[in-house]
Amino acid sequence: MIPTLEWTEDGVRLLDQTRLPLEETYILASDYQQVADGIRNMIVRGAPAIGVTAAMGVALGVKQSEATDVAALKPEFEHICRVLAATRPTAVNLFWAIERMSKRFSALAAQPGITVETIRTSLIVEARQMYEEDIAACRAMGAHGASLLPNEGGVLTHCNAGALATCGYGTALGVIRGAVEQGHNIQVYADETRPFLQGARLTAWELMHDGIPTTVICDNMAASLMRRGKIKAVVVGADRIAANGDVANKIGTYGVAILAREHGIPFFVAAPWSTIDLETATGEDIPIEERPASEVTHHAGKQLTPNNVGVENPAFDVTPARYVTAIITEKGVLRAPYSESLQELESVVSGD
Repeated sequence: MIPTLEWTEDGVRLLDQTRLPLEETYILASDYQQVADGIRNMIVRGAPAIGVTAAMGVALGVKQSEATDVAALKPEFEHICRVLAATRPTAVNLFWAIERMSKRFSALAAQPGITVETIRTSLIVEARQMYEEDIAACRAMGAHGASLLPNEGGVLTHCNAGALATCGYGTALGVIRGAVEQGHNIQVYADETRPFLQGARLTAWELMHDGIPTTVICDNMAASLMRRGKIKAVVVGADRIAANGDVANKIGTYGVAILAREHGIPFFVAAPWSTIDLETATGEDIPIEERPASEVTHHAGKQLTPNNVGVENPAFDVTPARYVTAIITEKGVLRAPYSESLQELESVVSGD
């Protein structure tokens, strides 16, 4: 896959996902404000990719700072973090990445005689390390989750949780890739994912690049295909997973989970450990981003709805844990009760 995002000496290079699948165009975010705009405007999207992009934005802001000592750099660093944290509220990876950069900054700043240049270099290294870690995590998820998918048959996915939503390989699509690499004969059904069409535009594009058979369906076709036996499993990504296993993902995921339960189809969630938010008790506490009404009323610049019609456009919904067959992470596969299995894995991770 061509890179979704990339650190360069001149800034953060981002694949403009608003122009896919017909145009493969990159933009260069040359300062942290432009990185924030890229996240906010969905030029880069997907929780893991958002997190690493934000980390690179922090590193870029510090690199370009004119501060000559740590005392002057500290308030500027905090401002950079606030700007990036304000871009999108639901994807917990955003806050995880900024917090990791903040901890690194604090540890460096506490060292006697530390120079601003040393801090700059160290933060760039940290951000680039997060990029490599994300790719490794996705590949581990693929290996853990591949055996859960059918040896042959249809697998439904919603939104885009692939290489485009990460630094490479993907979460949900990483599991599909892992299964294909192990010899599974899988036909992917990609919900178009209204209103931003991440499934139709992005999932179909990247899977076709890999030669994986893919069929795009309208969001309201899933139930019919399930009833006809065409769907053997569902695998999706996540933007935040609460301590009880409730999952926030792209709007429409909740409906897919209910349909899967009704038809006796396993519903899997694939996400890196950085998407687990044990500080949030349940899905009721997850903030849900409201996107601009224009994403619903217009498409490709053309108005589709009457003037002044009311619009609701939440970007995410919450799937209760009872609908989730398993959560696939780079650390392993978790089963219900998630309030227990997540805490158990947290103890293992904390001990690493």
